[in-house]
Parts: sequence; C-alpha cells; structure tokens
Amino acid sequence: MPENPLAAPGAWDQVAESYDDVVSEMMRPFALRALELSEPTRRSRVIDVATGPGVLALLAAPRVAEVVAVDFSEAMIRRLRGAIMQAGIGNVLTGVGDGQRLRYATNTFDAAFSMFGLMFFPDRARGFAELYRVLRPGGTAVVSSWAPITDSPLMTLLFEAFQAGIPGFSAPQPNPDSLENPNVFEKELLAAGFTEVTLRPHAESFSYDSAEQMWDKLTRGSAPLQATRRRTDKATWAAQQQVMIDYLREHYVPGTPLSTTAWLGTGRVPR
Repeated sequence: MPENPLAAPGAWDQVAESYDDVVSEMMRPFALRALELSEPTRRSRVIDVATGPGVLALLAAPRVAEVVAVDFSEAMIRRLRGAIMQAGIGNVLTGVGDGQRLRYATNTFDAAFSMFGLMFFPDRARGFAELYRVLRPGGTAVVSSWAPITDSPLMTLLFEAFQAGIPGFSAPQPNPDSLENPNVFEKELLAAGFTEVTLRPHAESFSYDSAEQMWDKLTRGSAPLQATRRRTDKATWAAQQQVMIDYLREHYVPGTPLSTTAWLGTGRVPR
C-alpha cells in the first residue's frame, strides 16, 4: 500500500464525478498547452497516462489518429467512457491500468502525456521509464506537475482557508525532492533517457463570482479535502466548512483573477 493516499485509486474513485464536473475546467488550459508543445499530427498515436476523466485525451482526439487513455481509477475511466459515448468519439481507447506498468508494446506511440498524474506515482522513475519505453524514436513526452504553493496565489488563499477552518491543518510544505523542483524534474526526465529536455512554467488565472463558487470549484473534486470530510462527523464538518467559506468571503474580492502555476516538462526519445 503506498504511503501517499493519492497514489492509490480509492481516493480518486471517490471524487471522479465531482472532479470531472469542476476540476476539469482548471485542467483544460494546461492540457491545451501540453498539446501545443508536443505538436502531434493527424497521423499520431498518443497515450495519456493517469488520464483522470480524460481532459487531455478528449482535447487530443480531433487532432490525432488515435488516443489511448489509461488510469488506475475505474471510476475515472467509467466517467471518460461516458463522455466518449455521448460525444460519439471513435478514436479514443480506454483502459484501467498502472502507469508504472503499461501493458502496451515498446515503440508504439508518437506522443505520451501525464498531466498532474505521474507526480503522485510511488515510483516516478518507473513512470518516466514507461513513457520512454512506449514512445517511438523521435516521440515526445509531456509531463506536468504543480509548482510550489508559494507560486500560486489561488492555492495559497485556499489553503489559508483550510487552516482557518480545520484545526491542525497544515499547508503543503516545499518539497525539493518532488517534481515541483524543476531541477529534480529535469534530472528524472534525463535519467529515463529523454533528450532535448525542457522545463517550462505555465501559469493560468481563474476568477469566481463569489466565495461560495470558489469553494465549490476548488474543493468538490479535491481528493485530499474530501477524504478529510469523510473522516469528520457531519456536524463538525458543516461548522468547519462555514468557517472556511467565511474566510474566503473576507479575503477574496469576487471577479478577481488569481493565478496558479505548473511546470511542463518535455523530452524526446532519440531517433
């Protein structure tokens, strides 16, 4: 059992529906940027590892020949399959699987992605190695990870609200050993064999009509916060939630854009 609960499917199964409803909106611009960086063609076969509800996979579908979307959360994949059927998309294949042990053949894909997924893998080296293995010579990988919370006014405000409402709640501390450190990110891409490695920061801003809308958009699909909610009795959680929303009311001016930043790491398999 992985020490980090976010490295196990259960936490994501619990929030799959809400994640798709509210978090996918935030993920979309980062996925679009990842597609720009990979420059797929109409003939490309691509794989999206830790696809979640398939934000990147669905955006890639009209641009490429075929998308394979993989996630270890069955609930996320069910959600994606529903979207595929509803939209009548015929070139997205889905599968439940571990990104550290992909079941696809070597040299299969022209581009490989992992948007905010590989950052949680218990064995990141294995995850990077698998992306490298399934890419054809000349293929490109794009992996994203959140930058430190100090680079995100949006997340800083949200975690301040958490601290106001939840006794003992601690904000994420800088972790120099994680992919939020661009030097570590670069080293791990290089160690997997990738060349032409580049790390790019990408910031997006979001605004909300009210504190209540901000709360809904940023927390309903949050696996760690919803896990905290499930561990707390209903009356206590209701009181804590009200404190947190009140904090946002006091500190957020509706309509104000707040940014959050991610690192986008790219690398190419040598020809």
